[in-house]
Amino acid sequence: MLTTKYSEPEFDPYGDSRETTTPTGWPAPCAREPLTASLRLPGSKSLTNRELVLSALADGPSVLRAPLWSRDSELMIEALRTLGVICERLPGSGGFGDDLRVIPATELTGSTTIECGLAGTVMRFLPPVAALALGPTAFDGDPAARRRPMAPILQALRTVGADIADDGRGHLPFTVHGRGTLPGGAVQMDASSSSQFVSGMLLSAPRFENGIDLHHTGERLPSIPHIDMTITALTARGVEVTSPEPGHWQVSPGPIGAAQIDIEPDLSNAAPFLIAAVLVGGSVTIAGWPATTIQVGAQLATILPRFGATVTRTGDEITVTGPAAGASGRGIRAVDLDLSEAGELVPNLVALAAFADGASTITGIGHIRHHETDRLAALTTEVNRLGGRITELDDGLHIEPAPLTDGGWRSYADHRMATTGALLGLVVPGIIVDDIACTSKTLPQFTRLWERILA
Repeated sequence: MLTTKYSEPEFDPYGDSRETTTPTGWPAPCAREPLTASLRLPGSKSLTNRELVLSALADGPSVLRAPLWSRDSELMIEALRTLGVICERLPGSGGFGDDLRVIPATELTGSTTIECGLAGTVMRFLPPVAALALGPTAFDGDPAARRRPMAPILQALRTVGADIADDGRGHLPFTVHGRGTLPGGAVQMDASSSSQFVSGMLLSAPRFENGIDLHHTGERLPSIPHIDMTITALTARGVEVTSPEPGHWQVSPGPIGAAQIDIEPDLSNAAPFLIAAVLVGGSVTIAGWPATTIQVGAQLATILPRFGATVTRTGDEITVTGPAAGASGRGIRAVDLDLSEAGELVPNLVALAAFADGASTITGIGHIRHHETDRLAALTTEVNRLGGRITELDDGLHIEPAPLTDGGWRSYADHRMATTGALLGLVVPGIIVDDIACTSKTLPQFTRLWERILA
């Protein structure tokens, strides 16, 4: 069922998205020839922030090797420090910064404030940790963070014994009044809007007196691979986790083992670089690609061939080569995709679909309305303002290729939206991304690496 026509988007958080304005910001560079590039990416945000929480609750010091150093991870580190956890930078052997030693607090202490920024992992992973601290911990974040849903995990925490004051908002800001322990036990939660609610409960559950017996009650559960990532991280540290049936998880109480963890490169952050090769031709190679992984970004290896790309593996390198030009002028094929497991890849893939040889439909992604911004509405608004033809569906997007023109591209403080603007700018001269700096959320090196693949 269609909910809005492409000619009249209904998303205008800035109050002027349909007006013609003089764009200011970062001029997205055009690609003047096919690409030939190779690069290595910093660590995964999803893995880094999960391992930070587990290290903070572990039974001894842990070391994270090659973690991500970005706004999201540094917000997590600072938040843990405010609760009494020691986080020490160590000289790293990689090219993207230091390693990290995490020493758990003898006793977590509240009476503090945690700044979440726009990091879903901070606002959803740390309230259970704060409930294990002594004293009140206030949570707040960026203005856009106050629109992200929090009610499911706040109510779940209340069910297992937490004292939380949010004046009924179900959003930031709120305060967790920690008592040093939580009973835990059986709880039901609707995680339809974010798998992070499940991960947030599971990560701290070994420290609950009775562990947790968690049932998801919603009709749909998005981003299941991220929950699998949480379970893998827990079991690697000796925690007993079972899933008797889909949507049901049990975590036994007990210690969380200290560990030395190698953080994989962030494969979702590989998306704009690999997609660039499909969009303009040539090839891009990412080094350090793990042989096996549960990261969602690994699905690029099977998704991009559907658009006409060729994907090859050699050792720890993956190479994406763009298609020969076809009816669309670029040889990009139209697709029908269900990306319910990989919603974070959608913004960048929309840039490909906008130049395909026919109409594409991407479904299973209604939950990305609750990401850093309403990504379905934001993509519809921004592409259509440049002359595109995207229709927002109940659970996805329908993309009809159309000639795009120059103009401003608003990021809405969303790193995936910013990199999508950069992708469009490869083939549409005059795209101005208003806030390329928001890529620091998960990839502070984005513009430097982008210039490298175009060099």
